[in-house]
Amino acid sequence: MKARTPSRAAKSIRFTDGKLYVQLTDEREIGVSLTHFPWLARATAAQRRHWHIEPHGFAIYWDDLDDGIEIEHLFG
Repeated sequence: MKARTPSRAAKSIRFTDGKLYVQLTDEREIGVSLTHFPWLARATAAQRRHWHIEPHGFAIYWDDLDDGIEIEHLFG
């Protein structure tokens, strides 16, 4: 059975002005203030650059920070 990519799957991310923006596979983009993720707000720019998207786009993970964000939590 082939695994399906969830409808709310991450495609890429970017940071600007204290916000995290997540581009979704359906071309929507979600912006959220870094104040919602203090561990990410405290990270250096270099640490923020080292992210990867988990299989099927369900989450973004920062190995250097040993933490991540599940995409569904951005829709809370």
